[in-house]
Amino acid sequence: MISLIAAVGENLEIGKNNALIWHLSKDLKYFQEITLNHKVIMGYNTYLSIGHPLKNRDNIVIVDDKHKIKDKNIKVYDNIDELIKKEINNKEECFIIGGASMYKYFYTLCDRMYLTLIKASDKEADTYFPDYRKDNWQKKIIREDNEKGINFAFCLFERIEK
Repeated sequence: MISLIAAVGENLEIGKNNALIWHLSKDLKYFQEITLNHKVIMGYNTYLSIGHPLKNRDNIVIVDDKHKIKDKNIKVYDNIDELIKKEINNKEECFIIGGASMYKYFYTLCDRMYLTLIKASDKEADTYFPDYRKDNWQKKIIREDNEKGINFAFCLFERIEK
């Protein structure tokens, strides 16, 4: 099962200059709780922005040249179809954690989205999440919270139909 996870602003913004816009410790803790002991799949730029494998998760990176990543604790693919064939099944939930091109590619294939909906916008963004608001999703608010004067809601979206 494919799930997307991201913190998304009101204008669908998620990042700028290969970095997250929203630096909320409660959101990072939520991300860790949800993805722990699962596969996390990311693009090369997301891997570079994190800088290391995420602990207690199977880290998978899609990159144009497998030789760019030397860390033996990371599975590397240069072909998304091969990655899907070898790493994704209906029984085990795996998480797409970024970046924008990965979200765009896997959006139509995903069954769930764990979105932290930030009740703010950042005009400085250069990276955006796909517009999920136009499709059929059942939204469940898990919890609302705030930090640093920013209100947000942890939400689970489940696809009604593909």
